[in-house]
This record gives sequence, C-alpha cells and structure tokens, in this order.
Amino acid sequence: MSDRPSPLADPHIAFDVSEGRRDIVVLGSTGSIGTQAIDLVLRNPDRFRVTALAASGGRVGLLAEQAHRLKVAAVAVAREEVLPELREALKALYGSEPLPELLAGPDAATQLAASPCHTVLNGITGSIGLAPTLAALEAGRTLALANKESLIVGGPLVKALAKPGQIIPVDSEHAALFQALAAGTRADVRKLVVTASGGPFRGRTREQLAHVTREDALAHPTWAMGPVITVNSATLVNKGLEVIEAHLLYDIPFDRIEVVVHPQSYVHSMVEFTDGSTLAQATPPDMGGPIAIGLGWPERVPDAAPAFDWSKASTWEFFPLDTEAFPSVGLARHVGDLGGTAPAVFNAANEECVEAFLAGRLPFNGIMDTVTAVVAEHGVPGTGTSLTVPDVLEAETWARARARELAVKATAEARA
Repeated sequence: MSDRPSPLADPHIAFDVSEGRRDIVVLGSTGSIGTQAIDLVLRNPDRFRVTALAASGGRVGLLAEQAHRLKVAAVAVAREEVLPELREALKALYGSEPLPELLAGPDAATQLAASPCHTVLNGITGSIGLAPTLAALEAGRTLALANKESLIVGGPLVKALAKPGQIIPVDSEHAALFQALAAGTRADVRKLVVTASGGPFRGRTREQLAHVTREDALAHPTWAMGPVITVNSATLVNKGLEVIEAHLLYDIPFDRIEVVVHPQSYVHSMVEFTDGSTLAQATPPDMGGPIAIGLGWPERVPDAAPAFDWSKASTWEFFPLDTEAFPSVGLARHVGDLGGTAPAVFNAANEECVEAFLAGRLPFNGIMDTVTAVVAEHGVPGTGTSLTVPDVLEAETWARARARELAVKATAEARA
C-alpha cells in the first residue's frame, strides 16, 4: 500500500529481489517452522538454497542431519555445552568431507543472521529472537519473520531499522493480511480481522477452565505446534500478540483490528475495505503457504500447500471472542497502547507463566491472572519511542522475576 507510512511489510514492495536461486539462512531450524521451511527448500532446489542453520541445541542429531543434507556453510547452536556432541554427530555424517563452520553461544544465531544471504527466516521462539531480527535488518537481508515476539518487544527498534518491504510475515494470520492488503491502499482499509481457532477450550467458561490440565491445553484441535505456542493458543495470548503485531506491521489502529473465532482455521485472516468488501485469504490449515510467501515473495511457489477440494461440501463458522474467559486479547491491546517496555513485560511474564503451567506449578487461569498482575505493577512505561535494547532486557528481567514470585505465591495460596 504505497501511501502507508509504515516501513514494514508491504505487499506492493518486493525488497531486494534477486534473480535466480535465493540463499536462505534458517534460524530455529529444528523447530516446526524450520523443519517445514527446509522441506520446502528441498522440494524447490531451483528456487532456494540453505546456506546456514541455527538451533537451540535440543535436537543435535536432527541439526546435524539437516546440515549434511543441505551442505550448509555454517551451523550455530545456542547451547555451548552441546557443541562437542554436535561436532561428533557431524563427523559421523560427513566422514572425510570438511565440516561446516561451527558457532556456539547465545549470540551465535545473531552472527548468522548478518551473514551473506538473500533471506533470513527467523523461526526462533521467544523474545531471544530480537537480536537476530535486528542483525538481519541492519545487514540488509530480507527478513521472513515467524518470530513475532521480536516485533512485539522491540517494535520501535525494528521499525527504525526496517526498509520498505524488508519484512515478510510468516505467521499464517499476517501472511493472510499481507496478501489481502495487496488489493487496496491504506486509505481503502476499514479494519483488519484476525481469525482464531479458539484453541482446545473454545466455548468453555472461566470457571470450566479452572482445572484443565497440561495435556488438555496441548491438545490443539487444528495445528501441530511446539508446547509454548500451543499453550499460548489455548489462552489466546498468541492472538493478543498477533493483534500487536498487526498494528506494528500495517500501522492500523488497535480499534480497527478485530479478532473473530473461526474453529475450522480455513480463513486465516481478512481485510474489510471502506466500500464494504471483505477479502479473506483461505487454505486448509498448513504452514507451507505462509512459509513459501516469506521465502519467495513476490513470486508464489507452486504446490507449497494443499488447496481446497471445492467438490466437497464444507461448513465455515465464525463466532465472537469470549473476552471474559479469554482476557488476553484485551490485555494485549492495553499494553500495545502503552507501548515502550509494556509489551516486553507482557510477553516475558507470559513466557514464565507458561513454563510454570507446563511444569505443574501454576493452574491454567493463573497464567493470565499472573500476567495481568505483572503488567499492572509495571505501570506506564516511560521509554516511549526512545526504547533501547537495554530497556527491553531490563524490563524482561524484572517481569520474569516478578512473574515467578507471583506464581509461587498463587500456588501456595491454592494449596493452603
């Protein structure tokens, strides 16, 4: 949308488009997004080549197999203690062939994000993805962004570095908005409609959610994702983060971004225009399409994802969001309006609470109760548009510590 001031995702602009095969750096290669991206690359060797991989280090064998199969130049692992195991796994696969360059430590992925390539796919989970996001942008790479947290916690920092069209969103919702927005200008847009599956607890009241278990929360009815993202989908925190992300990506005010529950997850999001028209982007639930948009835009990758069989009958349903049972979206709007370090506090407190829930130390409703309390204690941030990385890190450190304290207190009170 050429009249839009945002320097971020713009479907009308193809940033740094080069002819021929694109070199890709994949961050978070052993996770859900990373493994699916690599599958797409292997099915399209004439379009893409992976030059470097980064992962946390929890799946060393898989990381070594990926490196060997893709013949990458460099491999990074966040956990330094697994480097010897990674080296041995690579030696077993490479034999007499030279090994790729190995990097280890918390800054390893950031180093790879700035390495020579066309596109950096940031599929890291959590706010630790901020530094690689900033490094990729500063180095002038196209950024295929699946790590929404880096935009949430560092919005002003990311926007200050991003050039027009440099960020292509990989979330299914934002890839949908990205495509639908191509039909008009910013002045044409009345509102963005972000769809939510409703997660495993759609239709339950707050009281009915009081005793749900870890296993209940991880049983997502539509998507297969990692545990943290799956719990975020159960609380709808994920949708709250996506509302903030949509605001930052497209410069649409929060009061013009709506969330609607769509259990089938066929429509990934919609754009309503001022003439009354609504454009919806729809595919069967599959991340292949959004990943292909992130890696290939402005070109489309044939057969990146399955299509609908229109010869078969189907029903698509839409419901309003239950804000009482799921207050996370409203809280996300609030912290988004506050700006500064408030989104970082929201995200960090949630990450700590999800970890406590998964470990059995906090009840399900305690996740949002605790996050709400931490956000309230944080108050109105004073950093405004002068946000810095140290501001973000300091706010996150405080929020994590306070969330842990409140979670322990809540558990003790529940057991008393």
